[in-house]
Amino acid sequence: MNTEDRIMSALEEVLDPEVGVNIVDLGLVYDIAINEPGTATIKMTLTIPECPLADQIVADVKNAAEKVQGVKKAEVQLVWEPKWTPAKMNDLAKEQIRARQTLV
Repeated sequence: MNTEDRIMSALEEVLDPEVGVNIVDLGLVYDIAINEPGTATIKMTLTIPECPLADQIVADVKNAAEKVQGVKKAEVQLVWEPKWTPAKMNDLAKEQIRARQTLV
């Protein structure tokens, strides 16, 4: 598994606290690049630009990526294009959200 794949796997542990689903399954991670040895850039978005927990999510992404072997520094770039829509979620995320709604 290459470094980008290992980072993506690590990001599966980062939850969007409001939704309760990980950011990978939600489709929030758009790109992971290794720019120079030990430095990763993660381009991602949020479900809404006004997300009150944006700083928390970005910090969690940075911390998760920097725990991956070979990554010394992770930079997170929030992007708003393409805009996130529920269509970007995978089937697992959709099932988890449906299950949460039936519990409420």
